[in-house]
Amino acid sequence: MEYRDYYQTLGVARDASKDEVQKAYRKLARKFHPDVNKAEEAEAKFKEINEAYEVLKDPEKRSKYDQFGSAWKQAQASGSPPPGFEDVFSAFGFGGGRRGGFRTGGGGSGFSSFFEMLFGTEGPTRTTWSWRGAPSGFEQPSPAGDEEATLSLTLEEAARGGERQLTLSDATGGQRTLTVRIPAGVKDGQRIRLAGQAGQRGAGARGNLYLKVRLLPHPVFRFEDGQLVTSLPVTPWEAALGAEADVPTLAGPVRIKIPPHSSSGRRIRLRGKGYPRPRGEAGDLIAELRVVVPQELSEAETELYRKLGELSTFEPRA
Repeated sequence: MEYRDYYQTLGVARDASKDEVQKAYRKLARKFHPDVNKAEEAEAKFKEINEAYEVLKDPEKRSKYDQFGSAWKQAQASGSPPPGFEDVFSAFGFGGGRRGGFRTGGGGSGFSSFFEMLFGTEGPTRTTWSWRGAPSGFEQPSPAGDEEATLSLTLEEAARGGERQLTLSDATGGQRTLTVRIPAGVKDGQRIRLAGQAGQRGAGARGNLYLKVRLLPHPVFRFEDGQLVTSLPVTPWEAALGAEADVPTLAGPVRIKIPPHSSSGRRIRLRGKGYPRPRGEAGDLIAELRVVVPQELSEAETELYRKLGELSTFEPRA
């Protein structure tokens, strides 16, 4: 079974700090984002990067992952090692024992596909669905036979909406393909109902399959109180004197004017350039200014800054 080493996916050490993890993620996300990288494997790589970042950025999830490998979800849900966790390792020759702890580094102690298969199909009436092109979700059947799975989407995919082909595989090895219509502007956590598409149980009618949407983290945009926000780096002179700059939007860059006397944190509203609303019209995009200083200064630049410091009477901490 394939082992997914999240640290290797992001290219960071196992003792990497949260800032180092975030920096590595942003670099890789920009490189493999499907709208930037048109290679066939880019989308799959982008989703692997997001899966790794979702775990390693969260101290609690990261701790569970370090201890239990790909069985961390079961350990987190129960608050203790998954039932039979140690025995399974011993039985399949992966080492360890009932009293020993298991970590994902070395020794073959992290086989994500193996544990997802084992713990995801627990119980005689449980059916675990997965699909090609998106991470598999863990479902909890209801008495009526309904099931729920996770549908991971990039922000651009969710904003555009449209149809997607999903190939479902059940625990018995059967496969079937469904066409899912994703509404434009679908929100994180929203559920899409597929009537009568749950796993078949006996001779009874199929229940409903619910796809719970999970929006993948984006390297440029973020949500705050339901609004789409992006950071706009500006130089000190642009902030002081005013300027024009290109702001990224979901539909492509838009040129705006930066008002003079702007400080870091100032927000500029771009009406109709944000995330789609339920009725179809676009919301607003917020561009938050972030004043950045050059990492290196020439002698001439240093002298100009020195003169500015001597001439200016501005007291930002007064």
